[in-house]
Amino acid sequence: MTTVEILSFFCNSICLMLRNKKILIGITGSIAAYKIITLTRLLIKEGAEVKVILTKAAIDFVPPLVLSTLTRNPVLLDLSINDEWSNHVQLGRWADLFLIAPLTCNTLAKMATGICDNLLLATYYSAICPIILAPAMDEDMWKHPATINNIKIVKGFGNTVLSVNNGELASGLIGEGRMSEPEEIFQYINNSFTKSCSLKGKCVMVTAGPTFEAIDPVRFIGNYSSGKMGFSIAEEFYLQGANVTLITGPTHEVLSTSAIKRIDVVSASQMYQIGMEVSFKSDIIVMSAAVADYTPINISKSKIKKAESEWTLSLTKTKDILATIGQVKRDNQFLLGFALETNNEIENALIKLKKKNADCIVLNSLNDNNAGFGFETNKITILQKSGDTIEFDLKSKKEVAKDIVSYIISQIDAK
Repeated sequence: MTTVEILSFFCNSICLMLRNKKILIGITGSIAAYKIITLTRLLIKEGAEVKVILTKAAIDFVPPLVLSTLTRNPVLLDLSINDEWSNHVQLGRWADLFLIAPLTCNTLAKMATGICDNLLLATYYSAICPIILAPAMDEDMWKHPATINNIKIVKGFGNTVLSVNNGELASGLIGEGRMSEPEEIFQYINNSFTKSCSLKGKCVMVTAGPTFEAIDPVRFIGNYSSGKMGFSIAEEFYLQGANVTLITGPTHEVLSTSAIKRIDVVSASQMYQIGMEVSFKSDIIVMSAAVADYTPINISKSKIKKAESEWTLSLTKTKDILATIGQVKRDNQFLLGFALETNNEIENALIKLKKKNADCIVLNSLNDNNAGFGFETNKITILQKSGDTIEFDLKSKKEVAKDIVSYIISQIDAK
């Protein structure tokens, strides 16, 4: 499948999922309200029906005329207009999904304490659909104990709260509190409708990325892993209904949803420690991280100066996470490992499969063009305990992730 075909398939899939979906957007008084214009265009373009509620404070930040023109629906402002009642109960039952974005500190506090003094809040209390909240506020407000407590309260009501971004704020400061970008919110909404129940109730652990083994404060031993494959696998597990924890080494990759629990580590020892803790309560474990095999015996506390013409670095083996989990895994756990090989690929991968006591191994070969570290595509072979192999063509890593997760589901269902 070509890149154009992959993109076309992805866009068509989104369109089918959002077509005729009823999405209600509540906008409160924040400068971030301007982003909702872009989000509304994305939703309309993909076939969704959108209605918008504005608080009176929000009118100062986004023109109702723009939103009514984009949605082809009147923008709702008050509980009553010209002696006509805006039926908030009907609105709350009309929507397939209710997004409140931006969510200000003020509206958040009202939602947490039961105050209902405008149409948006009246609709919120009447809604029977899933509710997504996208906060936006200055960093000091975001980190205030009252806000932290209110976020916990509204989450406890069953609402989904999107993570805030770190960036430039309305105050001119740089920090946490910036609302998610329109494309991020759009992706989350799409995921909400595409999510399956195939793995509902299952806990999944995925490792991704490289590890960095410190030599001194400025140097390390690492590898070229980008983490793309592991991130794609974690997101596909999420779309199949699983509760996913992603443990990742240093990477620039970003998850499309905050519903996946992300734990960042740096070294192999950190990944080992966290991995063992999380694996104990996981039903499915996918070890796709490129963990360093060796780490320096001694780490210099200060930068090592270039003095001698030669320099010897002594290394020791790191703890083998896959092998350790394989030794203690339960019968009801499924363990998948990755093998990156350059020669005798199948033979070496089969040895790893048996030695690590994994249920299967995904083989990557560096001899395959456009596959492996740093590429958007990958070509894999799944090796099973029986000795049988399943080969796949070169695909985007998102498509490869679907193949891997589909295989795991088939193996679990067969048990």
